[in-house]
Amino acid sequence: MLATIAASKRYSSEYEKTVGKLMSKTSKVTSKNKKTNSKKAKNKSLKQRFFSFLWSLLWKGSLAFFAFMFIAGIYFDEKVERKLDGPTWQLPAQVYGRPLLLKTGEGSQARLIKELKLLNYRPVDSVQSSGQFSVNQQEIIIFRRAFDFPDRYETALKINVYFVEDKIASIKDQRNQNLASLRLDPLLLARLHSDQIEDRVFVPFEKIPNLFVNTLLLMEDRNYYHHQGISPLGILRAFIVNFKAGRTVQGGSTLTQQLAKNLFLTQDRSLWRKFQEAYIAVLMDYKYSKDKLLEAYLNEVYFAQNGKTGIYGIGLASDYYFARPINELRIEQIALLVAIIKGPSYYNPRRNPERALSRRDLVLRMMVANNFISTADYKYAVKDSLNLSEKHALNDRANPAFISLLSRELTANVPRSVRKSNGLHIFTSIDPLAQEYAEFAVQDGLDKVSKDKQENLQAAMVISDREYAEVRALVSGRDVKFSGFNRALDANRPIGSLVKPAVYLTALEAGYGLDYSLNDKAIILKNGTGQRWRPKNYDRKFRGQVTLEDALIHSLNVPTVNLGMQVGLNNVITSLHKMGVEEEIQAYPSLVLGSVSLSPMQVAQMYQPITMKGIYQPLTLIRSIVSNHSELLYQRSARTEKVFSEHAVKQLTDTLHKVTSEGTARSLRWRNPGEYFAGKTGTTNNLNDSWFVGFDNDEVVTTWVGKDNNKSSELTGSSGALVIFSDYMKQKKGK
Repeated sequence: MLATIAASKRYSSEYEKTVGKLMSKTSKVTSKNKKTNSKKAKNKSLKQRFFSFLWSLLWKGSLAFFAFMFIAGIYFDEKVERKLDGPTWQLPAQVYGRPLLLKTGEGSQARLIKELKLLNYRPVDSVQSSGQFSVNQQEIIIFRRAFDFPDRYETALKINVYFVEDKIASIKDQRNQNLASLRLDPLLLARLHSDQIEDRVFVPFEKIPNLFVNTLLLMEDRNYYHHQGISPLGILRAFIVNFKAGRTVQGGSTLTQQLAKNLFLTQDRSLWRKFQEAYIAVLMDYKYSKDKLLEAYLNEVYFAQNGKTGIYGIGLASDYYFARPINELRIEQIALLVAIIKGPSYYNPRRNPERALSRRDLVLRMMVANNFISTADYKYAVKDSLNLSEKHALNDRANPAFISLLSRELTANVPRSVRKSNGLHIFTSIDPLAQEYAEFAVQDGLDKVSKDKQENLQAAMVISDREYAEVRALVSGRDVKFSGFNRALDANRPIGSLVKPAVYLTALEAGYGLDYSLNDKAIILKNGTGQRWRPKNYDRKFRGQVTLEDALIHSLNVPTVNLGMQVGLNNVITSLHKMGVEEEIQAYPSLVLGSVSLSPMQVAQMYQPITMKGIYQPLTLIRSIVSNHSELLYQRSARTEKVFSEHAVKQLTDTLHKVTSEGTARSLRWRNPGEYFAGKTGTTNNLNDSWFVGFDNDEVVTTWVGKDNNKSSELTGSSGALVIFSDYMKQKKGK
């Protein structure tokens, strides 16, 4: 029993130990599990916090990114709208000469052909398109270009001009209908820039040839009408090609991206610039039509450098390289312009003709391969050379003399709001042929009259219209392209005997007759300083008595002084003011022999009422100004004033005709035989200044010859200025 109890206790003790051990182990396991769970919880907390931080960073970054993109979008959108919805470019004003008006009974065949060539019309065997003409004996066939004249738009028109005895006998259109008259498109004389270094002629999209557009897209951006401003595949393709080549050989930019870069960004190569370029491209593609953006691109793209001015846009590039409008380009010329776009400097046809020709031929091969042109057209085009116009063709049309007059007239007569408008079209009265004749006459004439090769001898010429008081041509010196001192406008020199018609007109207006007798005897007068003045005739002879008419025909000084004193010096001054002389004139006796100093332009104005039957009208150059949206902004005033009787002026002009047939200008009889002129010579003291004002049925030509240092030219009016007048008239008459 005791043994059983002892065994039971022992078993109980061992059981307790076992249970204790198990409890201890369980406690340890529990503790360990607690520690493990604690670690897991801690790790889980760290992960949660990390992902929470990452999520916070992501959504905050995304928010910041979208905010940035939104703000950038607003900024870029404003820039894009301001540029593309407003005036995208500061366009220069375009200055045009007068349009040649063809009328039956007028003109000559030679003059019309010369005008057509001046306008870059192309002589062909068969006239097919605008800008072409052909000559067939007494007939000229012309395909007149379309042009937006100040009064209306006139479409391209094919006409036949028939001549009889070298005058236009009839003008017929394609339906064989007679036309009383027809205007040719005027010559673009100059482009007035501000301080901009870019020059362009804006061409609307609808006037850009389809062949040009299709060829450009073929060579530069085939998917233009399918992408959204950027081309990811194009970028990837360019990356692969460049990676394989180890250098940049292909670009991935679309035309839209190029436009974005050209309009808004710099040429810097950076990721930031590329980002802006892509963003703006997508934005532009979303906001504007493809045609609108392509129009902007083709008017923005750079082609060449013309001195300090860049040639931008296909309109001006066409003129710069080929001297013709974009719609008249041949296939090979279109191909060359597209070739140049790839690299304007690298493929410059004037500096690198072989390289440009190779690229052009590549474009032609692509054109025929894609059925843009026929095989026959390709073979014809690829045989042609580059056929570029003269390098300085754009610069050779303008003459600084008339540009200076234009600027002054703009300032004096045209409102500032109009002058500051963008892309003005200024229509002037400049006759391109008259300007060409005048420039040649001055240069050639100075060589003729110069004694001992007087290189410092200069001349100026103003040609005005008798009917409308408009300036037709202006030359300010031997170097017609010199933009310095303008002698035609600013060389105020004593006018000598040119003042005499004012004296005689005053007398005729007062009732004097042409047969009125004047004393031609020695006289003594006091001049403005109180000194005695003894006027003499040029030949130092006295004739006793002469008629008023003979005194003017032979430009006699003493009878003129006597006549001036009789009619009254103040009355002579009044006549001069009526004739347009604005300067204050002192009433000294020497006035009637030309002591007053005027510029050639002022002299031309003074003679205008004499040639317009006694009507005064200010000489002007500007006819009208039109905005780039064809809105008439300015029209020349037709203000006139009757200042002298037609009868008195008729008597005077008849006498001035006798000056050219039997008086001081009688050498015109053999210099220009068979021509009817009227005019007056003028010579100043010591032969310093040589003057001649002459006119035919439609033009008044004022010519001055002298030296800038006011030393003797050693020329009289008849041996200097008259010779240049004669040369001008020979060219005008085609002799």
